Amino acid sequence: MYFLITYATTDGQTRKIARFVADRLAGQGQSVELLNVEDAGGIDLGRFDAAILAGSLHVGGYQKALERYVAAARVELATLPTLFLAVSLSAAGNDPDDWAGLRKCLAAFELETGWTPGRVEHVAGAFRFAEYDFFRAWAMRRIADQKGEAVEPGKDKEYTDWSALGHSLDAWVAGLKPRVKAA
Repeated sequence: MYFLITYATTDGQTRKIARFVADRLAGQGQSVELLNVEDAGGIDLGRFDAAILAGSLHVGGYQKALERYVAAARVELATLPTLFLAVSLSAAGNDPDDWAGLRKCLAAFELETGWTPGRVEHVAGAFRFAEYDFFRAWAMRRIADQKGEAVEPGKDKEYTDWSALGHSLDAWVAGLKPRVKAA
């Protein structure tokens, strides 16, 4: 099968997740094209058997570049099996209010773009202090403190469960059938 993987990233964790997915699929003998959404505009989605999109949640919304790409490609995306990897720190926990917020943000994204993913996987992100400026680092430490998370100043902390992500990806791929493309 031929997979398109597009992603938008703010601090690099979503790019790392998309690369993991691409490497896993390629390691299983699948064909993969991995693109930042800013480089994916106008690509013919009819060439692919399935699409995986990944974006991270920041301040209540996904990246604007991801929203623009999905809105422009929504008709073609609707013809493909799709998986949306929704990356956030909230996905690392079990707080019902956080999960309600994740569902609300996803619903707003779907409404804004006119696209409903075939499947959604919420993936825990990371504190990427190496990527933050002073003010963002301060805000992220404050958020961590409010959630009872201990973070060391200047040290990144990753919450992504790579094993769980791999199993979810494998289960999704196992349910796919190659598309019959028009000649």
